Amino acid sequence: MKNNRRDFIKKTVTGATALSLGGILPGFSSKSYTSIMGANERILVGMMGVNSRGLQLSNIFARQKECEIIYVSDVDTRAAAKCIDSVEKLQNNRPKAAPDFRKALDDKQLDAMVIAVPDHWHAPAAILASKAGKHVYLEKPCSHNPNEGELLVAANKKYKNVIQMGNQRRSFPNIIAAIEELHSGAIGRVYFAKTWYNDARPSIGRGKEIAVPSWLDYELWQGPAPRKPYKDNVVHYNWHWFWHWGTGESLNNGTHFVDLARWGLNVDYPVRVSSSGGRYHYQDDQETPDTQVITMEFNNNTSMAWEGRSCNGYPTEGRAVGVIFYGDKGTLSIAENTYKIFDLGNKLVKDVTNKSEVESNAINRSNPSPGGDVLHVLNFFDGIKNEARLHADILGGHQSTLLVQLGNIALRSGNTLHLDPTNGHIKDDPAALKYWSREYQPGWEPKI
Repeated sequence: MKNNRRDFIKKTVTGATALSLGGILPGFSSKSYTSIMGANERILVGMMGVNSRGLQLSNIFARQKECEIIYVSDVDTRAAAKCIDSVEKLQNNRPKAAPDFRKALDDKQLDAMVIAVPDHWHAPAAILASKAGKHVYLEKPCSHNPNEGELLVAANKKYKNVIQMGNQRRSFPNIIAAIEELHSGAIGRVYFAKTWYNDARPSIGRGKEIAVPSWLDYELWQGPAPRKPYKDNVVHYNWHWFWHWGTGESLNNGTHFVDLARWGLNVDYPVRVSSSGGRYHYQDDQETPDTQVITMEFNNNTSMAWEGRSCNGYPTEGRAVGVIFYGDKGTLSIAENTYKIFDLGNKLVKDVTNKSEVESNAINRSNPSPGGDVLHVLNFFDGIKNEARLHADILGGHQSTLLVQLGNIALRSGNTLHLDPTNGHIKDDPAALKYWSREYQPGWEPKI
């Protein structure tokens, strides 16, 4: 019964996600998506991690007529209850609570799992979902460390499921158009990309060991990570700034923009990576840097840089986030879903700020910020139903995640990394290689 339903979903024609994009989005047909919406059997979805980003994603998925959320999984009973209530209002059907997501994976009717949990859970959860025969929408970064990323790619090859990483800018119409401009020679040979993220985050203070709150399953929250006492300044957000669970600002926000830079430069793995930075602003428990610069060089005579400033929000190029490409005939700057092209005399020759009809509809349907998140989700559905090309498949997701992971390894080891350009592996550097993987809580090691 399950296989028949899966085959039906895969074989059913969904048509276009975006008629008005007029071919900007590869893999979409010209048929109006709305003409068939609701006509096909829905994709049954489980949500894992719904406190913040996961709640936003839950609302996006619940608004799409081609899917139904049937499980909500979270170690925080308060977050789960809030999400279940929100989803019920949007889809007129109440999902079940499955505090341990593995119970949801046991349901053969479940088609896909959306994973929006702390970084140390990303790859292990996605691998378990893949082994259970589920498709996966995985928030960035796709892994906590490079070894997990390679395991995840191997799992995808073995189980042949659809895995979309949540670097949603890959689905923004004008960003797709901007990258096409780069690849068609709009600024000549592109040789350098600069990316950045600026913010003014407060101190996380000094945590105190306290009793685990009644609403939290801390044992399951830790999951694959070796056990540590509960402190009052880690859950829910500040885990980002501890190497044990998180990956710092470079992977929290840098992944998005380094991914665009890699896409624009048309590169995969680097030959050399270096990094400098530290925790300069506050003296507190944060382990990851608040200020960091990562430089990556490739064997096609190109390079890119990422600059993160978490405690000083002064804008770069007038914006808090962005990416700029430099070529031998001009410059192209991307900001969210807009781009500008300048000639070598710094004269503005093209300014693309228009929004397509489908993007406006997407914003109205799900109110994400920005609205292109919906397009990324619809591309995920199209991959499941029609085997359409994903805008952010897991191999590309791993390659982009690895770039910033290598930056962190260079910083933590104090070494410039020399790499195999065929796979991104570190050459002859024992001090750096100790960060390639991690220790796991016994019995929780990810296996494919």
